[in-house]
Amino acid sequence: MNAKFKILDHPADIGIEVHGATFAELFQNAAVALMSIIIDLETVGSMETKLVKISAIDREQLLVKWLSEILYLYDGQDFVSNQFEVKEIDDTSLLANVNGERYSEGKHKTKIDVKAVTYHQLRIEENESNKIATVYFDV
Repeated sequence: MNAKFKILDHPADIGIEVHGATFAELFQNAAVALMSIIIDLETVGSMETKLVKISAIDREQLLVKWLSEILYLYDGQDFVSNQFEVKEIDDTSLLANVNGERYSEGKHKTKIDVKAVTYHQLRIEENESNKIATVYFDV
């Protein structure tokens, strides 16, 4: 499959189905998918890097906390991002670089306002060649 993610329709929310060869790639692609819902990624430069370190009780919570951190950087720190490098990941922790820049109303074209990452229908699956995650967002 060439596409790393697809947007899923839902009556009240919006979701993503994400693919990756590794869990690091899966989490990176999930962050790109989230930001692509919020902003036109073509308008985002990579002027600054933020280090993100997260721990959780399991892989599903780790994914929710990771995406919630990306959302916090956008909403709480006016930081838009389009490049994500997961440097270390296991079932309960993640260390990553988030590359982007400060949000500028004149430069960045916003799309949909995502309020929160949810646990609704959250799933992470894996087979011998692919990891797949489904996540829904409150909009």
